[in-house]
Amino acid sequence: MSEIRQVERTVTAQLTSDGAGVALRRSIGSGLLPDLDPFLLLDAFGTDNPDDYIAGFPDHPHRGFETVTYMLAGRMRHRDNTGAEGVIGPGGVQWMTAGRGIVNSEMPEQQEGEMRGFQLWVNLPAADKMNEPRYQNIEPEAVPEIAVDTGAIVRLVAGAIDDTVGPVGGIAVEPLYADIELGPGGRFEQPVTPGHAAFVYPFAGSIEIAGQSVDAHVLAVLGDGDNVELTSENGGRAILVAGRPIGEPIVRYGPFVMNTRDEIHAAIRDFQTGNF
Repeated sequence: MSEIRQVERTVTAQLTSDGAGVALRRSIGSGLLPDLDPFLLLDAFGTDNPDDYIAGFPDHPHRGFETVTYMLAGRMRHRDNTGAEGVIGPGGVQWMTAGRGIVNSEMPEQQEGEMRGFQLWVNLPAADKMNEPRYQNIEPEAVPEIAVDTGAIVRLVAGAIDDTVGPVGGIAVEPLYADIELGPGGRFEQPVTPGHAAFVYPFAGSIEIAGQSVDAHVLAVLGDGDNVELTSENGGRAILVAGRPIGEPIVRYGPFVMNTRDEIHAAIRDFQTGNF
């Protein structure tokens, strides 16, 4: 018998800003939910006012985790000190593994119009925190889109739905990342590995999770089980994300996430001396 995951708690995303003043809604990584192992941060950005995004995210360092940018509208250019560069447009994904250290920028490739998407931070286990940095730029056409006969359209960034596999691979926490659009009366069910952390973040309309209605920009932390059931009476859209918890100490200082305070001090020292 399948065990449907229930909503364990909800967290309303908090309005904030980051980078050089980009307006955001933060759920994971806020004071209400500091982390959800293995996830460290979830930011939703979305505006058609250039003043809210035009300054972007100039050069900044990272160590010890991964950043995942998924664009819904607009264009953003990534550059980093390994020489990697790419433009992410609507439906595209950038999965950057900071590892031992990287300095990158994410800057708008537009002066007007809508900019909308998500950035997720995924922790790395201690054994992988000092690996070499890696950058995966996934073009929109490489992200599979699945039409489900129960009234759902699913875009799969990572993980598997039946025989379809998302384009992002080689990630330690075995993630599932799906963008799910439900029409009025639509339904979608997805197996999720028992013991993996999972959340749903509706961002348009409203979604019912195991029968419980959750509004847009309210993150739902799911309890354990082996199946997620999403429905929508009036139509809605959400991301479903899951991953294997790491279960190690988390010590974070801004853009550095390690296991001990000494490792944080070493990260600061290495950045200041140009050793990223």
